[in-house]
Amino acid sequence: MATAVREVKHHMVGGDTSAAGRFGDIFNPNTGQVQARVPLGTSADLDRAVAAAVKAQVGWAATNPQRRARVMFNYKALIEANMEELAHLLSSEHGKVIADSKGDIQRGLEVVEFACGIPHALKGEFTQGAGPGIDVFSMRQPLGVVAGITPFNFPGMIPMWMFGVAVAVGNAFILKPSERDPSVPVRLGELMVEAGAPEGILQVVHGDKEMVDAILDHPDIKAVSFVGSSDIAQYVYSRGVAAGKRVQAMGGAKNHGIVMPDADLDQVVNDLCGAAFGSAGERCMALPVVVPVGEDTADRLRAKLIPAIEALRVGISTDKEAHYGPVVTAAHKAKIEGYIQMGVDEGAELVVDGRGFKLQGHEEGFFVGPTLFDHVKPEMTTYQEEIFGPVLQIVRAPSFEEAVRLPSDHPYGNGVAIFTRNGHAAREFAQRVNVGMVGINVPIPVPVAYHSFGGWKRSAFGDTNQHGMEGVRFFTKVKTVTQRWPDGSALPRGAEDGGPARINDAFVIPTMG
Repeated sequence: MATAVREVKHHMVGGDTSAAGRFGDIFNPNTGQVQARVPLGTSADLDRAVAAAVKAQVGWAATNPQRRARVMFNYKALIEANMEELAHLLSSEHGKVIADSKGDIQRGLEVVEFACGIPHALKGEFTQGAGPGIDVFSMRQPLGVVAGITPFNFPGMIPMWMFGVAVAVGNAFILKPSERDPSVPVRLGELMVEAGAPEGILQVVHGDKEMVDAILDHPDIKAVSFVGSSDIAQYVYSRGVAAGKRVQAMGGAKNHGIVMPDADLDQVVNDLCGAAFGSAGERCMALPVVVPVGEDTADRLRAKLIPAIEALRVGISTDKEAHYGPVVTAAHKAKIEGYIQMGVDEGAELVVDGRGFKLQGHEEGFFVGPTLFDHVKPEMTTYQEEIFGPVLQIVRAPSFEEAVRLPSDHPYGNGVAIFTRNGHAAREFAQRVNVGMVGINVPIPVPVAYHSFGGWKRSAFGDTNQHGMEGVRFFTKVKTVTQRWPDGSALPRGAEDGGPARINDAFVIPTMG
């Protein structure tokens, strides 16, 4: 019997249905069936959301930081209380296993926890006596209405990375999540109102390119944060900046794991299986390229990898024993399998082939088995481009110098890891590699919430990273005040005899020395 298809609504003040009547399908990746539909909004939908945001933001910005922090404390508690619901909802639309979904939400929650301390983060600078009777101080103020455009692969974490900080500092936030798995973002918006934030402070609008362009062009949206593919990130950055907005646009990745001859290979294999195949490889910080240094290291690593990969369990999202679940759509499955065939055509050795994987009872699900290539060369397209699936490539390096060069020269520069027992090698690598985030014996070096996240080269466009103090700086503007309070008992110069002060005195800039 066919399952009823539900509709995911906009979460916004002033209307929750699209005037255009266009909808997108939301699939259950485990079954391949359409389970819901989402309205693809218009600029009119965005206008209503922005109007509500502008109205709500004035009072929210005037709310003292401690009271805003209390709302974030309430929000944190509500997310924790609703963790099971959020994780199951996320898995049902994305396909990642429940444990991964909980991790997705937890890493976003850590930024909310950071935002609970926003009064401290908003403190400005103060100089007493910068000049005779003159003090100088700075304050951070919200931008107004800001927006976030987020990808399908982390529908809980990445939105919270953005709005957790943006809302806490006093902005109103409009979120445009991926139309592939939008239900968790809507639920996050509902919980923010339940936590005590005014309606209009966090709104969710759905859509495709039409909505993205409307956000980038809207004159009342002052900043846009984006995460997605590099080509779209560059487009978002260019169009947003041209419209006079602040933009941070995080793009794709091709993260490398360097394996030195002295590394603990059992630990490396365990780390690689999680980092390359966890969440079906649909992570911008996945580790899809492993670079063993020396032929002996490569041969030993390969011998250990093959049985470990073959032992991985692919299952439905609710299978507690599964290491990973399906990919998000049939189109994405076809794209991944196309890259596997391309690797074969380019001359790489296909050691483990994940194509054609079928899960009994879920034959129509979007499953791709774990795949391993060896003898991949840097000039191959499959090495240069992001596959974003459960595919691990071995690129053999003859020396440490080559191992530093490979990720440094790659067009992407999101993350990199080195596995070694040698502290000098690790230190040298971390200093020299041309990549934004480095792990030393850490396969997925995503920084904790009070630091910041951001890559280099085509992995990021813009000057500011996400969350932590970088996020605070991105979503605020600095106002600097220079003040002087004359002694109230003293008369203005020139007025001692009751005459007027000399008007020219007002045009003289006081010296600070």
